Amino acid sequence: MKFRTGLMLGAAAMTGLALTFHPGYHNGAGFLSTPAQAESTTPDASPTTNHAETYRLLTLFGTVLDLVRADYVEPVSDRDLITNALNGMLSGLDPHSSYMTQKQYDDMMVQMKGEFGGLGLELQQQDGHIRVVSPIDGTPGFRAGIKPGDYIIAVDGHTIDGTPLDEAVKKMRGKADTKITLTLVREKTPKPITVTLTREIIHIDVVKSALYDRIGYLRIAQFNETTEKELLKGYNTLKQQAGGKLGGLVLDLRNDPGGLLDQAVEVSSSFIRSGEIVSTRARHAKDSQRWDAHGTDITDDLPMVVLINGGSASASEIVSGALQDHHRAVLIGTRTFGKGSVQSIIPIPGNGAVRLTTARYYTPSGRSIQALGITPDIVVKETREDPAFSLREADLEHILKNQGGNQTKAQPRTDLPAIAKIIPDQPPANWPEFEYNKPNTDFQLQEGLRVVRSMAGLPAPDPTASPPPVKPAAKTDCYAHN
Repeated sequence: MKFRTGLMLGAAAMTGLALTFHPGYHNGAGFLSTPAQAESTTPDASPTTNHAETYRLLTLFGTVLDLVRADYVEPVSDRDLITNALNGMLSGLDPHSSYMTQKQYDDMMVQMKGEFGGLGLELQQQDGHIRVVSPIDGTPGFRAGIKPGDYIIAVDGHTIDGTPLDEAVKKMRGKADTKITLTLVREKTPKPITVTLTREIIHIDVVKSALYDRIGYLRIAQFNETTEKELLKGYNTLKQQAGGKLGGLVLDLRNDPGGLLDQAVEVSSSFIRSGEIVSTRARHAKDSQRWDAHGTDITDDLPMVVLINGGSASASEIVSGALQDHHRAVLIGTRTFGKGSVQSIIPIPGNGAVRLTTARYYTPSGRSIQALGITPDIVVKETREDPAFSLREADLEHILKNQGGNQTKAQPRTDLPAIAKIIPDQPPANWPEFEYNKPNTDFQLQEGLRVVRSMAGLPAPDPTASPPPVKPAAKTDCYAHN
């Protein structure tokens, strides 16, 4: 299974990580894997065989536990103390390992089904602050204009700075149709932004489709249990709309936090006829695995462009890397998140589960994208502004090293279409601000359509020659209200 870093805001508090499930426990997606022990990057990481030393350290733990129980300023339950200790032990390994209580584990399983309650925000804690990784398409958080990189500093007027992520998520949950006010800090905005939202049950439309002349467009929002089925359904709809005469395809993986590993393999195999899709290498060689394509391409080799950005992570990076290494598609956008590790979910009946990093994954050419991400074949920025907040794996604490893969520097592709040389790397100064319901304001999409049209031998007009009209600037006091 695969998800991305951060917590999903809703009925489930789930990290978006690369995940597998312990043998003997069904993951709901038919994917089983043997978990290996987590690999540490510290010099003295070798496991001790000195049992006396282990008992001495456990005695130290018990001593500290007794001190807290006896002298902490307020009474604390043993369950809370042990839960905090487990979280500290696992989160100290890397950003993606953690302990889940039974409720957190149940919530995660609900979210994997693609329906949960909340605001539709994927969150992450960094240096004690709650940061937005990405909003989910069409959710209250998305419609309110919350952006990747925003920091949530207060909920209903009460500060959450320094609050543990799980506690912050609980404050943001609530019954559907109830109001909540978030206070945000945003890059280059001098004052905090106040946004009022209405909670609702989140139904994730994992695949959306649109037809632009003869070019099909498929957007994957995340990789859950229904993604491959919805992808095929969306593609067949596009074929019918085009009268069986599709000229090319744009696959949009921007801000896709990832999801299930088996779904990433199936989606990749929908476009790649043969060869490796992805491999994983665990601490023990016997636990390493490889997945190959199934021998079909649903598009019958139509020209293809994939859109990626810094919010594309985990499963979406597996798909992007496979399509790039096989030269099956041209990647357009900006560098991806860079999460190249796999986590195993190991249920502990009646006591939640452990989420443990057990392997790294590698693209078909043997690349590890851990903390590096995938570089697009054609760089096209969303806006002319450089983000002040980084949203990538390399910025997190205790990350795994990039090791064990093909270290040869990738050579520039020689099979790119001629039009690649004239694609601008950013919008012109007069390009309008992106609006979700106006695809002609999406600069990366417009350039992607231009490239795939050229690959298909269709007219490929320059979208900057007649940009959409710029909306008049509204008077503002630097606050956004909804």
